[in-house]
Amino acid sequence: MQITEGGLDHPAVKALLIFRIEEAKRNSPPDMVFALPEEGLRQPGVRFFSVWEGEMLLGIGAVKKLSEDHAEIKSMRSAPDQLRRGVARMILAHLLEIAADDGAARISLETGRTAPFHAAHALYQKFGFVECPPFGEYEDNGFSMCMTKEL
Repeated sequence: MQITEGGLDHPAVKALLIFRIEEAKRNSPPDMVFALPEEGLRQPGVRFFSVWEGEMLLGIGAVKKLSEDHAEIKSMRSAPDQLRRGVARMILAHLLEIAADDGAARISLETGRTAPFHAAHALYQKFGFVECPPFGEYEDNGFSMCMTKEL
C-alpha cells in the first residue's frame, strides 16, 4: 500500500468521492451532509491523499487546516471492496502525522452519530479521539458527533 498526495483527477478517486457523498446522503439527514465535494478538496488549506496498491485505489482522506494549531480530518473513506484490510487505519495514521508536521496541536472531525457510523467511531476512539462540542462551523444538531484529539 502506498499513500500519495493528490490524485483528485484520477477517475477512480472521482468515483470514490461520489460514492462517499451518496453514502453520506443515504445515512444522514439531507441538511447534515458535510462531506466535501471534489471542489472543496481543492481549496487552499486542504491536503488530499489517496492510497493505492499498484493501480487499485484503496482509500482516500484529507486534512483541512482550520487555524495555525487546529486541523480537521475530511473525506476519509476506504473503497467499498477494500474494507477490513487496514486501509482506514493507514490513512488516519498518515493524516495525523501530516497535521502534526503542519503545526497542528489538535485535530478534530465530524461524523454521524447513528449506527452506520459506529465502525468509524471505534476507529477514531482507538486512535485516542474523544467526543467534543461542535467546532468550526458545526452546530449541535442532534445528528453530528464531533471528536477531537490532542497531537
